[in-house]
Amino acid sequence: MSLSGRRSLVMGGSSGIGEAVARLFAERDAEVVITGRDPVRLDAAAGRIGGKVTARRVDGCSSEEVSDFFAEDVRYDHLVLALSGGSGAGPFATLDLDGLRDGFERKVWPYLRILQAALPRMTEGGSVTLLTASSARAALPGTAGLAAINGALEAMVPPLAAELAPLRVNAVSPGVIDTPWWSGLPEERRAAMFAEYAAALPVGRVGRPEDVAEAVLLVATNGFMTGEVVPVNGGLGLRTGH
Repeated sequence: MSLSGRRSLVMGGSSGIGEAVARLFAERDAEVVITGRDPVRLDAAAGRIGGKVTARRVDGCSSEEVSDFFAEDVRYDHLVLALSGGSGAGPFATLDLDGLRDGFERKVWPYLRILQAALPRMTEGGSVTLLTASSARAALPGTAGLAAINGALEAMVPPLAAELAPLRVNAVSPGVIDTPWWSGLPEERRAAMFAEYAAALPVGRVGRPEDVAEAVLLVATNGFMTGEVVPVNGGLGLRTGH
């Protein structure tokens, strides 16, 4: 499918899933704008992506920067929100609630702030895709805080789709994906954790950013999909009989 003549905006497109989404849209000949907070990382990502890509520094946590960005008279056919969240993981009994608040400040509020500011700039019948996480529905110990963050966003998808129609609103909910989000862990620990997850998943591996990007392209371009939360998690939670 060619996206020639379409403009896509990927907020949080300087690495990981956001970069993979931007690359896939660019490969479909779309005009792509990626945003992030670090201009060096943005320029590097734009170079890796290639195609008709423009990098813009925008801090999604800043109301002023978001407002200034969308004050520009530019219209978008597709908006993808792929900002990385902050903290929020850990056993609930000892969970740092200030850290959890920071997680909301870095993901939930920026998503809502950006979407609200973007509405006047979206084309009729365009699409919005939120990147959430499978922690919203997976009953895994130590993820109650992450479930609160991503569950809040996923719960909003159906009512937003109904209210904002004909703009289509969907979410893609990744499982464990090998991205720089995990870079805070030592390499040995990260490899062991990925191996453990891979052994437990029916597909036998953890996800790649490209797996998620393909799902984002699907919901963004399928004009008969709205109000959906699409899991891309390798079969997390399935009983395999092993």
